[in-house]
Amino acid sequence: MFGPRVRKSPYYESTVAAGVSAFTIYNHMYMPISYGDPAEEYRRLTERVALWDVAAQRQIEIVGSDAAAFTQYLSARDLGGMKPGRARYAPICDHDGNLINDPVALCLDDDRFWLSIADSDLGYMARAVAAERGADVRVFEPDVSPLAIQGPCAEELAVDLFGANVVGPLGFFHHVGTELDGIELVLCRSGWSKQGGFEMFLTDGSRGVEFWDRVMAAGARFGIGPGAPNPAERIESGLLSYGSDNDSRTNPFEAGLKAWVNTDAEYDFIGKAALRRQFERGIERSLVNVSFVGVDNSRLAAFLPLEHPCELTLSGTGDVVGELRNAVCSPRLGRGIGIALVAVAATVPGTCLTVDIDGAGFSVVVAPEPFGTPRQPITPS
Repeated sequence: MFGPRVRKSPYYESTVAAGVSAFTIYNHMYMPISYGDPAEEYRRLTERVALWDVAAQRQIEIVGSDAAAFTQYLSARDLGGMKPGRARYAPICDHDGNLINDPVALCLDDDRFWLSIADSDLGYMARAVAAERGADVRVFEPDVSPLAIQGPCAEELAVDLFGANVVGPLGFFHHVGTELDGIELVLCRSGWSKQGGFEMFLTDGSRGVEFWDRVMAAGARFGIGPGAPNPAERIESGLLSYGSDNDSRTNPFEAGLKAWVNTDAEYDFIGKAALRRQFERGIERSLVNVSFVGVDNSRLAAFLPLEHPCELTLSGTGDVVGELRNAVCSPRLGRGIGIALVAVAATVPGTCLTVDIDGAGFSVVVAPEPFGTPRQPITPS
């Protein structure tokens, strides 16, 4: 049942017309995750271009004279010197140093920022912190709904839509305000894949269907079709999925985000003291890639993609060393692959582990980094 508690995106009707077959709930919204043909959706993303409704990737707008300082206080990443038209990956922790979101921060003006958030209620926290600190900012969710084009043909499609003079100068994690037949949006070279592409931040939700149709029509010559953030491609490419790969006790060092945490900064930010202690103490767990061994993909297909974390034990001893957090059958590699959160002692490449998935036992081995590229956070800067 589609009740009022869970919202629909401005592209909802378009995704239904395109044959959406499954949704997940993300930031209290229905987000498409499949159109019924995973193999074709993977090929579309890796060989042509896919259109994704990612409106559930909500924005938190921070505007006011203290906007830059307040946005910096929220994030463990140094955001200093970020100019309008730029974006940075900006992990956010709680006061105990636990990772609670990993948004992309977009600077729209010196006193106006968006946090493009992963699945969590970060907006409530940001408003509360702003009030407690007496910051001269307004924190709210604007009418902004991203639509993404991802794939090898995304660049040509973007040029067809917006012109080479707009797209050409746009570097990675650069964005610009533009329009398409009078439909206003912010165009950013970004997206949750390693295939290349753009996120188009629609700023008038009433024009969602019109916008979707315009992009689909322009993309027809490239074989465009609907899709969604692809679990196989993102694990192959080493992209972090906040809240899925990690648990609620994971600090950014365990998640492989050391390069995006500035514990030696002179300015203060939430969780700084705890993160300094964690850095000095060292990590006890870490995310690692794993590969399934000794099993055919035909058998794995009944159990993957993984629907819930599963306990991992050390082969030969039975000692519990962590959890398999995500796993898929990889079309590119031809085997089952996954991401696990395990004790440091079990992170050595070649370590053999055992996992029970819904009553079936499987062997996995810790894989050397990377499957294709080193594990990275969502659309890293």
